Amino acid sequence: MKAIQINNYNKNSVQVALCDIAIPTVGENDILVKVKAAAVNPVDVLIVHGDVKFVTPYSFPLTMGNEMVGIVEKTGAKTTRFNVGDRVFARLPLNRIGAFAEYVAVDENALAKVPEYLSDEEAAAIPLTALTAEQALDMLNLKKGDSLFVSGGSGSFGAMAIPLAASRGLKVFTSGGAKDMERVMALGASQYFDYRTTNYAEVLKDIDGAIDSIGDKELPRIFSIVKQGGTIVSLKGMPNGRFAKDFGLPLWKQWLLKLAGMKNDRLAKEKQQKYYFMFVTSNGEQLQRIASVLEAAKIRPEVGNVYSLEQATDALQEVAAGQKSGKVIIKP
Repeated sequence: MKAIQINNYNKNSVQVALCDIAIPTVGENDILVKVKAAAVNPVDVLIVHGDVKFVTPYSFPLTMGNEMVGIVEKTGAKTTRFNVGDRVFARLPLNRIGAFAEYVAVDENALAKVPEYLSDEEAAAIPLTALTAEQALDMLNLKKGDSLFVSGGSGSFGAMAIPLAASRGLKVFTSGGAKDMERVMALGASQYFDYRTTNYAEVLKDIDGAIDSIGDKELPRIFSIVKQGGTIVSLKGMPNGRFAKDFGLPLWKQWLLKLAGMKNDRLAKEKQQKYYFMFVTSNGEQLQRIASVLEAAKIRPEVGNVYSLEQATDALQEVAAGQKSGKVIIKP
């Protein structure tokens, strides 16, 4: 089969290679999926550059790609949840990525059935972002009626996080560009701040919890609006010792990240807040719940440019450049 691989990390380029490799072996708990579409994410760029090897080191050659949609071709001997012909999607397990290929073998516990209303391109754009939102919301553990701030809510993360938060009965505040206000409010946001005209930190206070999708430069403002004892979950801030321990990293890495994350831990301590960094993992059960929420509201992610496997380097270059709207898709 054809697949996109790298043979080493490259800090200065996102060049990848189109290779002919064997179709993956199907283990007893695996599902063989014929890939119909795969989404390209910033994490794919980070992997090529070697920027996440401290947390998730990979062996080479490495088949790239973290999320996909496809059709079940074969089922393992001990699988029970899927049948040949089912349309499924997944954020692939961290230790078994490989969505940029014609076929991928996936543990059935990572998979969920795709809502029929979604196209393949739309479905491929959902798992990683939606699971990130769902897992962040679980970490926040907010109750119905609580307030939530989502930074950068006009992007692809907000498009999943806001309706999922609204489905839990949360009051969602977010920020972004003026042109996206109407679309984001329709997703379930309670209030939207145009970042060019309004500093949300001067308006909001005593928010129950927050999800940071921007990083360390934004976190001081987010800490300032969250209430005493509240919780902040960051997707792009500096990882800390708590994350390293929960993620099962070796003790020496726990110590290093404890030192690296001291600034944000110190900010949290000022108001007895809890600060979590999270790295999304595969979870088919969660993804199936997400699919039900999205189907009920007919939420559609924004899809951007679509590339072939042969154009995978171009797709990664577009994502690395940033700024454009819509999820970049690769179709074998």
